[in-house]
Amino acid sequence: MRERDRYLKIVEWSEEDQCYVGSVPGWLGPCCHGDNEEQVYHQLGQIVDEWIEIVKTEGQPLPPETIGKKYSGKFQLRTGSELHQLLTVKALQAGESLNSFCIRVLQQSVTKIRPMNLPEK
Repeated sequence: MRERDRYLKIVEWSEEDQCYVGSVPGWLGPCCHGDNEEQVYHQLGQIVDEWIEIVKTEGQPLPPETIGKKYSGKFQLRTGSELHQLLTVKALQAGESLNSFCIRVLQQSVTKIRPMNLPEK
């Protein structure tokens, strides 16, 4: 595995810029763009290679890997008491548990996002 393959790379359409934009979440913000999604992804891989070399040359540690990481399916979320109450009421209105309601709402909000190197379910 190449070192660049250890990092999540996202290429997505930008309505504002009217082109594809590439980034590496948690490391490199929007850093390349173009009209062809595959070319932008290729360019993004080259940029990651260059940054890896720069970081190594400077003797700095690479950021934590974002691909191949195992997830438990659990995380703690602090919402504040008012949002907690509102979510609970909405869940009751929907006839769902708070957990099921929050999972459904989160899934609906992120299903539009599908990075190129994340597998489909």
